[in-house]
Amino acid sequence: MAKDVLCEVNSCKYWATENKCNASSIYVVSHRGSNQARNSEETDCKTFESKI
Repeated sequence: MAKDVLCEVNSCKYWATENKCNASSIYVVSHRGSNQARNSEETDCKTFESKI
């Protein structure tokens, strides 16, 4: 598992200083409707929760 997970989305409740992610786990899905993605633009972080 990655030592540090970085995130630049500071509107997420899991965002911390130095662009660190504080979530206990990360869930990423593909836009394509299957487990296949060709690049990062075809994925979404489903762990995101708004601070608001």
